[in-house]
Amino acid sequence: MARPATGWSCAAASAVAAKYLARKESSVATICGCGQQGRAQLLAVLLVLPLTKIYAFDINKRAAIDFRNELSPELKINIELVRDLPSAIQKSDVCITCTTANESFVCKEDARPGTFIAAVGADNEDKQEIDPALIASAKVVADSLDQSCAIGDVHHAIAKGLMRKEDIYAELCEIVAGHKIGRDADNEIIVFDSTGVAIEDAVAAAAVYERALADGIGTVFDFAA
Repeated sequence: MARPATGWSCAAASAVAAKYLARKESSVATICGCGQQGRAQLLAVLLVLPLTKIYAFDINKRAAIDFRNELSPELKINIELVRDLPSAIQKSDVCITCTTANESFVCKEDARPGTFIAAVGADNEDKQEIDPALIASAKVVADSLDQSCAIGDVHHAIAKGLMRKEDIYAELCEIVAGHKIGRDADNEIIVFDSTGVAIEDAVAAAAVYERALADGIGTVFDFAA
């Protein structure tokens, strides 16, 4: 199957976050949004977590069917289509939201203790996926502190007066660098608010370039000529 051409840097960020913030034995995940980003997110997170069961949800039933039919045979993983999203999340260790929603649909009561949520879709102030009450009650890790407060799901919790910028636990880079602990207890609910930062794209481009050089593929252009 052809790999999705877009969204790899964002998916890689979610995988890094899952490595440090999800429970190591996480085996069940719910993917909300079965487009190209959903595919990239699943492929990336499978590199760091021993997932054996996937619940797939999309308001476009055809998109969910295609997602299952393409990925389940290739990955040899059980992908079940769901319409009852709260029930699926309640049975999951991990929930990844990658939609264009402008109204929250993952509620506080949906997340059981120990759940890791990667909130990927909110990349402008009008988009929203996670209930502000859930954001405010969880340990929140941001890819970019300032961006999360301005355009991420955190933005809506702050706007409702449920939390402050200072309540965000850490940026992901602080955890990767060892300056702060990631998951501190098995029962923590942790939300990774991913808004997308330019450095992720730059690092992804550098990795592609280095791989192309190592494999001897691609075309070199002399722009100085």
